[in-house]
Amino acid sequence: MDKKMPRVMIGLSGGVDSAVAAYLLKEQGYDVIGGFMRNWDAMASGDVEGNPTLSDPQCPQEVDYEDAQKVADKLGIPLLRVDFIKEYWDDVFTYFLDEYKKGRTPNPDIFCNKYIKFDRFLEWSKAQGCDLIATGHYAKTVVENGITRLLKPSDKNKDQTYFLSQLNQDQIKTTLFPLSDIDKSRVRQIAKKLGLSVASKKDSTGVCFIGERHFKHFLHNYIPMKKGSIVDINTKRQIGIHDGVFYYTIGQRRGLGIGGIADFPDAKGWYVCKKDVAKNILFVASDPDDEHLLSDSALINQLNWNSIEPKEGTKLNAKFRYRQKDLPVIIAKKQNGDVLLTFPKPYKALTPGQACVFYDGDYCLGGGIIDKVFFKGEQIN
Repeated sequence: MDKKMPRVMIGLSGGVDSAVAAYLLKEQGYDVIGGFMRNWDAMASGDVEGNPTLSDPQCPQEVDYEDAQKVADKLGIPLLRVDFIKEYWDDVFTYFLDEYKKGRTPNPDIFCNKYIKFDRFLEWSKAQGCDLIATGHYAKTVVENGITRLLKPSDKNKDQTYFLSQLNQDQIKTTLFPLSDIDKSRVRQIAKKLGLSVASKKDSTGVCFIGERHFKHFLHNYIPMKKGSIVDINTKRQIGIHDGVFYYTIGQRRGLGIGGIADFPDAKGWYVCKKDVAKNILFVASDPDDEHLLSDSALINQLNWNSIEPKEGTKLNAKFRYRQKDLPVIIAKKQNGDVLLTFPKPYKALTPGQACVFYDGDYCLGGGIIDKVFFKGEQIN
């Protein structure tokens, strides 16, 4: 008698990755159900200025739902729809806004995964009689000594473990990643061969579930503009006016509104290196290698270790931004559970509020949030 395969709820987003992931699950014999999450209501949230849905005859999220339904119909699987609008606002978007109001730069996608896709969606899927969930993320899992480990996928160029760094052991071991050993070009080929309507659909960008926006205009809906001085951090001279320190991130070069300045003929561009929220001052440096953009240590909080917690003094690699190369760090634990990282050489443009994700080779061990950044013993951000 054949063993009954588990029932799996695949998060169908309306994109090509989740569509092919669903197909692969069916090919492997799983009992597959599609689940479409609606987590953002532009009109109810006051998302008005710079919102393309107001000029579009159809909301992009509804287009995604129709695309997901076409995929489900083509693959012969049911598609269920669920709203987590309140949960997304309470658990993800409120945190996102609070961080920006502090002058920090959060990554909402990471907390969307932690609280929505792999928490609320998982709970809802179980209530629908599913044993497991699956997504179109490029990531891999392996069970070692009874522990489910999270690893980088075969396609390192599409590695999305950075965004999964806040998942816990229960969430990881209950999730399938069908694209673990397949690259993006192959995903497109499979979708075209199957005749899926999303085969050539472009990848989604922008904030998780909110989508593409003119970001400054989008934030302006929730955080009022407050003009202030842009100051050269070395000469302490005012060289421009900003719209509000909240709208800028460390290392940012474009969109500062600073043109050529006669007194700075050697300037190689202007880079945000510090934000003084209390005084509403945006500090910039005129050289991408200016020491005010460098740090040699950082305090990381909100730590999450998804499988094995490293020991004091362990040498690991870390990513401080998505798609950044792995950088060596040394861990020193604090009594409150935070960790202080030291670097073998100064690193550039570390940004409070962003994620720090830890790796041991291809193993993703988890991560935390950059709280404070230091250079030569002095806190710089």
